[in-house]
Amino acid sequence: MGSINEPSDSPLLYQSAYMTQTPTVVSASGHYLSLANGQKVLDATSGAAVSAIGYGNTRVKDAIIAQLNKLTYAHPGYFQNTPALELADLLVKSTGGKLSRACLVGSGSEAVEAAMKLARQFHVELSPNSPRVNFIARRGSWHGCTLGSLALGDYKPRKQIFEPMLASNVSHVSPCHPYRELLEGEDSGSYVDRLAQELEDEFQRLGPDTVCAFIVEPMVGTALGCVAPLPGYLQAMKEVCQRHKALLIFDEVMCGLGRTGTLHSWEQEDVVPDIQTIGKGLAAGYGTISALLIHENVISGLKAGAGYFQHAQTYQCHPLNAVAALEVQRIIQEQNLVDNARKMGVYLGQLLKQRFENHPNVGDIRGRGLFWCIEFVADKSTKVPMDSKLNIARRFRLRGLEKGYDICLFSATGCVDGVRGDHFILSPPLNIDISGVEEIVYRAGRVVDSVFSELQQ
Repeated sequence: MGSINEPSDSPLLYQSAYMTQTPTVVSASGHYLSLANGQKVLDATSGAAVSAIGYGNTRVKDAIIAQLNKLTYAHPGYFQNTPALELADLLVKSTGGKLSRACLVGSGSEAVEAAMKLARQFHVELSPNSPRVNFIARRGSWHGCTLGSLALGDYKPRKQIFEPMLASNVSHVSPCHPYRELLEGEDSGSYVDRLAQELEDEFQRLGPDTVCAFIVEPMVGTALGCVAPLPGYLQAMKEVCQRHKALLIFDEVMCGLGRTGTLHSWEQEDVVPDIQTIGKGLAAGYGTISALLIHENVISGLKAGAGYFQHAQTYQCHPLNAVAALEVQRIIQEQNLVDNARKMGVYLGQLLKQRFENHPNVGDIRGRGLFWCIEFVADKSTKVPMDSKLNIARRFRLRGLEKGYDICLFSATGCVDGVRGDHFILSPPLNIDISGVEEIVYRAGRVVDSVFSELQQ
């Protein structure tokens, strides 16, 4: 593979402790990244499903500049600010009143941590000696890289080294993953019933009155690759939680805010959570902000006790982040970009299946809205994954960034068992058009063909 850029000896540490060949972005506009070496790369992934309206949007930039000239920071414990209040109002209204409060924080990991704390405090306010300290999550999930969120997740490459210091009050049940876990002869309804029973069994193993909450990505992102729930699954999980008075938390940091073809992923199943986290597409890269959306029942629980949430961070409700998110969400609403995501998502799925379905190493093509994944296997009939030593996912990413291919693919490993399995995700901006979708599939196809041609040599 050709070099993407000259090695850098920058003092910046992101991940690698060695010199890196990661290319440098000097500017971006629309759906393209301009690199220091002169390349123009089509961003088919919106970063990590972040850049929902593309790059360089004038309205958002103007809104941020206007806010810079008014107020850049005010301690959220002492003062409110208008952008934060307006954003919270917009987010609550976006749920149709089904969720009643918004708590603005920083990263997605922070949102998940705050959701865990809020769930615990809810139970304590209702019963000061509440034994509800256990959280149930799912295998093949990713909820963030801070210690609490890392414990909830199951993305082994990022988790294993820290296992000895993670909390022991988190357990995991199976995901809803038909491609990998639907049994031979089992129909969808029976599969959902089996998963509901597994969750029930885990409640019983832990002690039903010790479970604080069950947390789910309504559509799994990085770890499994765009796995959507079967009809009835989310409702079945909610019924188990309600039976035992545990909270249901939906982590929509990656899959929310229009990415799957509805503003909130749970709207497709009409299953409302007690707490929802949102993040990446909230400010779409124009700010660093995430949020919790909270059901009135949880707020009522707080009111029954202390009356406030025992959580505070310096940069909560930051006016620059809030105004960026506010303008992004207004654009998404005014330009009907959620509807566009749904329509373009149908087209993207059709083209991906036409282009890749007959490839001997493509196991599954799955997705909703503008959130699609291709999983690669060594054998289509047995679904045996590719040899991990081949580094297929990494090859896709690096080849895409070479001159002449010029596409950013979100590649990942571990979709089979946390270690084995190769896939890449396509999650273009919500304002992509027909020609943009076609260009993504064309370039992705060239990358896949090139990598497998190379392996056969």
